[in-house]
Amino acid sequence: MTRAVSTAARWRRFGLSAVSMAVLGVVFLVPFAFVVLAAVKTRQEASLLQLTWPTEWRIAQNFLEVLSARDYLLIIAFTNSVILTVSAVAISVILAALAAFVLQRRPSRWNPLINMLVLSGLIIPPAVVPTIWVLDGIGLFRTMLGLILVEVAFGVSFCILLFRAFLITVPRELDEAAVLDGAGPLRLFFRVILPLLRPVIITVVVVQSVTIYNDFVNPLYFLPGEQNATVQLTLFNFNSQYSNQYNLLFMDILLIMIPPLVMFLFFSRQIVAGMTSGAVKG
Repeated sequence: MTRAVSTAARWRRFGLSAVSMAVLGVVFLVPFAFVVLAAVKTRQEASLLQLTWPTEWRIAQNFLEVLSARDYLLIIAFTNSVILTVSAVAISVILAALAAFVLQRRPSRWNPLINMLVLSGLIIPPAVVPTIWVLDGIGLFRTMLGLILVEVAFGVSFCILLFRAFLITVPRELDEAAVLDGAGPLRLFFRVILPLLRPVIITVVVVQSVTIYNDFVNPLYFLPGEQNATVQLTLFNFNSQYSNQYNLLFMDILLIMIPPLVMFLFFSRQIVAGMTSGAVKG
């Protein structure tokens, strides 16, 4: 009787797993296959927007045409996106880790106000026109530095919450031992605490890198200009009012998808570990 029940439960779990995998396959793999197949078709076939096998493979031709479009704008855009992503993520990690450490380890009467401001950064939508006015006033509008600061400001609240949740699991005895050994605040943080934050640092780096790399709106508003284009803005090259080059558009999308896809494939476990690390104290 017990064996029959366990067998039925096992088959039930297997059935649920199979259904879940099938749903995930339809939701994720089918669109990805559509993009890949459309990227290697001719312009006429791609314009039909059908999930069919190409009659003529144009992998190298479409790739070279996308790469050389508008004086190799895609290479410039990749360079801009790498500079933007690396700089904004590095600043966000340092600022968020320091802020979370102070909020978690040094409670004060200002903590409720600071916590409200951090949460407001997640709740209140960003205002484009006032932000442009501020950037223009300090001479950072249409500059890479201005866009980096915008990305940091828009994402630092999320990073602080992740770091603070992880710091709950770090024993305070480590702080006390380091202080007794003569470590100052900065040395305590960078020599003792920061190395322990590796799981959540990887999570923040991957999540924020993908978010900033895939950002379309902020570069469009705060860094206008063809030479300032990021990878997402290159999608305009092959989509206009009078002509749609869907084969080149999907080839561009495929090239843009590769870096974040690789990051998620390699760091998926670390992302989950960093997200759930602060769920249970101790």
